[in-house]
Amino acid sequence: MKKSVVALASLFVLVPAIAVGCGGDNAAVATSGDDGGGGDDGGGTVDGSGGKDSGGKDSGGNDAAGNDAAGNDAAGNDAAGNDAAGNDGGTSDGATRDSGGTDASTGAIQTVFIIMMENHSLTDIQGSASAPYYNNTLIPMGARPLNYKTPPSNHPSEPNYIWLEAGNNLGITNDNDPAQNHQSTTEHLVTQLKNANITWKAYAEEITGTTCPITGVNQYAPRHTPQLFFDDVVGNPPSANNAYCIAHVRPFSELATDLNGTSVARFNFISPNLCNDSHGSGITGPCPNIGINTPDLVKLGDDWLKHNIPVIMASQAYLNNGAIFIIWDEGSGLITGSDGPLPFIVL
Repeated sequence: MKKSVVALASLFVLVPAIAVGCGGDNAAVATSGDDGGGGDDGGGTVDGSGGKDSGGKDSGGNDAAGNDAAGNDAAGNDAAGNDAAGNDGGTSDGATRDSGGTDASTGAIQTVFIIMMENHSLTDIQGSASAPYYNNTLIPMGARPLNYKTPPSNHPSEPNYIWLEAGNNLGITNDNDPAQNHQSTTEHLVTQLKNANITWKAYAEEITGTTCPITGVNQYAPRHTPQLFFDDVVGNPPSANNAYCIAHVRPFSELATDLNGTSVARFNFISPNLCNDSHGSGITGPCPNIGINTPDLVKLGDDWLKHNIPVIMASQAYLNNGAIFIIWDEGSGLITGSDGPLPFIVL
């Protein structure tokens, strides 16, 4: 699985290619999936050139921007050891932001934020009165593919999140916790980033930050944080006391503080809770109503984005060639979500 996640790693240089592709009706095809509990959560590798990514690798041997997947990123630089513009920020993998990096004039992405939303097809969100922020604010200022899909029938959620992190579902076909589904491979994105001295963090709502969150609590589900399924992140067996995991998988409430300081990573994976990601239902029961008899899950997600996207966009990490990818994991469906098309926005 050499360079199996080059497509996702190339997000650091891919935005110009996606922006060009998104001008038409089909720009990208991705992975995703649903969980069995009323919706689900997947992930996705992106083929920004408009072709379908058939297994975490571009079927033609090229990366998502049309470059050589064997070693060159979308800017023509070595994907094996240099950052998005061919420069190394000069720090080891930890909680601090790279102090070096490239000149902003190069246009290379310096910081990536991926926000995972859940369980709604493009037709649920586009034009919906429950999603005014998506339709009236995000669409006008972002780029968006209109044919972003999961791999065919690649459900439930967890296999798709694993695919997003590792370029393959690694044989996982259920939503079990890391204790049952942990993987020994080191060929996955955050370890490749670590080896390239590119810092990373995952932020999840409703975790404490005092333990490695390998079990669910309240409206938090481990399956929405794919980094937790790899031994080099959580240990073998996975341990709630794993120090590396605790340092890198943090409560979402810390993101705003990190953005205001110097500890924001260059790759940030963000998982809202089961209500705020529009998924619905969790360990503590259904999501709150919003002035109606049942939860309007589309509105819950749209309100969360309206509150949190401006915080990221106001940060220096975003203003200095940052990019935000807002991805819905799979389409609508109670037990098995549809393959899409799914909403997808690039800022």
